[in-house]
Amino acid sequence: MSSRRFFQRLFFNEAGLAWRLGSLLVAVCVVSPVITLGWLATTGSIGHWTHLLQYVLPTAMGNTLALLIGVGILVSCLGTGAAWLVTAYSFPSRGILSWALLLPLAVPTYIVAFAYLDILHPIGPVQTVIRDILGYGSPREFRLPDLRSLPGAIFLLGFVLYPYVYLSTRIMFSTQAASLLEAGRILGQSSRGVFFRVALPLARPAIAVGVSLALLETLNDIGASEFLGVQTLTVSVYTTWITRSDLAGAAQIALAMLALVVALILLERHGRKRQRYANTQRMRPIQAKPLKGTAALVAIVLGWLPIIVGFIVPALYLSAETLKHLQQAGGVSEQLLHSGYNTVRVALIATAVVIAGGLVVTWAARGVRSRSPYAASKVAARVATIGYALPGTVLAIGLLAPVNFIDDALSWVVELFTGVSPGLILMGSSTALVGAYAIRFLAIAVGGLESGLARIPPSLEQASRLLGETPTGTLRRVHLPLLRPAIGAAALLVFVDAMKELPATLLLRPVNFETLATWLYAEAARGTYEEGAVAALAIVLAGLLPVILLARHQLKSGH
Repeated sequence: MSSRRFFQRLFFNEAGLAWRLGSLLVAVCVVSPVITLGWLATTGSIGHWTHLLQYVLPTAMGNTLALLIGVGILVSCLGTGAAWLVTAYSFPSRGILSWALLLPLAVPTYIVAFAYLDILHPIGPVQTVIRDILGYGSPREFRLPDLRSLPGAIFLLGFVLYPYVYLSTRIMFSTQAASLLEAGRILGQSSRGVFFRVALPLARPAIAVGVSLALLETLNDIGASEFLGVQTLTVSVYTTWITRSDLAGAAQIALAMLALVVALILLERHGRKRQRYANTQRMRPIQAKPLKGTAALVAIVLGWLPIIVGFIVPALYLSAETLKHLQQAGGVSEQLLHSGYNTVRVALIATAVVIAGGLVVTWAARGVRSRSPYAASKVAARVATIGYALPGTVLAIGLLAPVNFIDDALSWVVELFTGVSPGLILMGSSTALVGAYAIRFLAIAVGGLESGLARIPPSLEQASRLLGETPTGTLRRVHLPLLRPAIGAAALLVFVDAMKELPATLLLRPVNFETLATWLYAEAARGTYEEGAVAALAIVLAGLLPVILLARHQLKSGH
């Protein structure tokens, strides 16, 4: 068989072998860090495990569990309460609140911690004003409780991550049938009873999904926890690897984090177990009850409070600090501009890789013939999405060994033919970082493209095949033009998430390679907040666009 015929059969035959092989390859790349992590953990000696079990894991695990429980409770109350408030009641500014409650998603957790540490510093603006009002002269005479604490971390993370619960629960409330609530009132339930005994049980699956996402983000956080002085598992992985150069110990801690991730996913599944609701009749949505006077004022305050704490105060602080720094320094430093260039360049490359991988996985899972999808490709598509559940530190530790192995192999081959050692090709460039971003955010592209493909009628694909078009030609000429909105939305979300990613960037970045996130992390560690505010504001502004698009499309369409 000629090479030309081989490649034609590989890429353009009806079975679509190349697409299925590509999908399996993507799945292997995603799952390889998990396998490597288990292997690295076993390379540590018994002394490693004994030391971790005695001195590291009890404190880190206790703080992490307390943080997860506290954040879970807070995001449940804030997200569910806000969702019910804007669904069941009508009051001034309700229309703005319905989408503005998503704005804290634009601010990464480490940026909120960065902002509030300066705002609530003992000599910061808030405590200074309070002391002036009360007549105290110095922080020694009066100061607020220190924000650098576990309760402070729970408070800040809860007010940033509640939109995950708000979004899913708001959609659930808005799609509930008004007849169910009316039936509860006819049976003698008060408004409070209808909420707790009818609306809330029906929304349990949506709440479970939102809380699980918020807790996964909490587990992935490293900047806010370290800034606030909370020794979590994520912080322990970073310090064990960077400070002590103990890869086996870091892998063992990361393995404990992975166990927590599995527990969170199982908890989310249990929360939705046998929770299936269907309405076979034409549904009449819930009618919002008008509020006036004091009740309306209370609703306005309660509705705007999460937005003020989670978005408006940090955004105003960053804007003021950025303006002050630009006036004093006469512009942005060259190093910060270079960090911004690195951020955009790596995020763009990662976005292109993620979208390409997502197309391979989703097209193979759909099955080149619309009525005969391959089971292996469907499994590969599911496996390809587990990267989003892996905290950045876990993913980075799992990637170190395979990346170093490939680096050694490439270096050996190049030196064999040229006689010159090229050094670390992958770790010395941003290739390993792009790989980490691609694995972590592939789920976003797969989810968006699967939704886009589901909206394309199979008849178009069948018509293309009847006209003699190959599977690849069908994708190129029929599906890709129709998938442009889905591809654009997925690419935007991946790009912004890659710009904000901190844990994996800290561990896998090359030497002397800074992004906006790592620049901010370094400035906060040094206590120089002015120039860090410029980087933080740039990240927040980049995150605003996808949040606005999310609010515009998701809430209106009910997805």
